[in-house]
Amino acid sequence: MSENRICKLFGIKYPVIQGGMVWCSGWRLASAVSNCGGLGLIGAGSMHPDTFEQHVRKTKLATNLPFGVNIPLFYPEVDALMDIIIREKVGIVFTSAGSPKKYTSMLHNHGIIVAHVVSSAAFAAKSEAAGVDAIVAEGFEAGGHNGREETTTLTLIPRVRKETSLPLMAAGGIATGKAMLATMILGADGVQIGSGFAISQESSAHENFKNYVVNSGEGDTFLSLKDLTPVRLLRNRFFDLVRQAESSGASTEELQQLLGKGRSKKGFSREILTRVSSKLVRWLRLLTRSSPYRKS
Repeated sequence: MSENRICKLFGIKYPVIQGGMVWCSGWRLASAVSNCGGLGLIGAGSMHPDTFEQHVRKTKLATNLPFGVNIPLFYPEVDALMDIIIREKVGIVFTSAGSPKKYTSMLHNHGIIVAHVVSSAAFAAKSEAAGVDAIVAEGFEAGGHNGREETTTLTLIPRVRKETSLPLMAAGGIATGKAMLATMILGADGVQIGSGFAISQESSAHENFKNYVVNSGEGDTFLSLKDLTPVRLLRNRFFDLVRQAESSGASTEELQQLLGKGRSKKGFSREILTRVSSKLVRWLRLLTRSSPYRKS
C-alpha cells in the first residue's frame, strides 16, 4: 500500500482512519489505532482546552506514529483548540460541521495537513476550493451526526469523486473489508470508520453502549432531529420520545428542551481503563486484505 494516496499523505501503513467521535475517542483509542498502522484521531469536540491538551500529550507518549485530531467547527472553544494544536505540533487535523476556509490557511502555515468531512459533492468542491488536502465523504448510513441530504455512501462516493481530485476517504456504514473495497472501487482512496472503533476495547464508551451497538440489527437506528442537527439514534426510550415529539410537530425549542444538557455523554460514555488490544491489529489487516492496493 506504499502507493496508496491516503497512506502517503498521512504516513500510515493502512488507509484506515478512526473517526474522531466525541466521548469515545481519547488518547487510548487514537494511539492504539496509530500503533496498529491506521490513523487515530482524538475527538476534540467533547473536550475543554485543558482536557484536550492532556489527551494530545498522552497520545504523544503512547505512540511515535502519526495521529490527528477531529474538531467540529461549530465548537465554541475551537480557537483555543487550534492554538493547542499549533503549540503541540499536531501534524494532522480533520475538521467537520462547518466551512474549513477560516482555518485551513492558518494550519497550512504551520505545516499541518487538513482533511474536511462533507456530506455532499457540493461541499466537497467548496472544501477543495478552501485548500484542504483531503476529503472525507460521509454517507447517510453513518452514526452520530449526519448531513441533511440523506445521500447514501455508495451514491455519494462516485459523485464526490467526479467533483474533486483530492485524496478521498469514504465514511458511513463501513465495517468490513468488503465494504471498504466497494467504496474504493467507486473512487475512494481509503475509509474512515466510526462505530467499529467505538465498540473497541480502547474506546472510552461504556460497555453497555458497546454491547447495545453490537446487538443492534437492521432498522434499529433512525436519523432524527433534522431541525436541530441531524443525528442517528439507537432505538430506546429516548428515541421513542424524540419520534413522538417530531411526529406531533414539536417546535425547535421543544426539541431542545427534550434533549436537555449533556445527552450524548449520558447516552454512551464513561471513562474506563483498558489495555491496548492486539485485536485492532488483526482487524486492520482483515479490513485491508481485500484492498485493490494490496500487493500480491
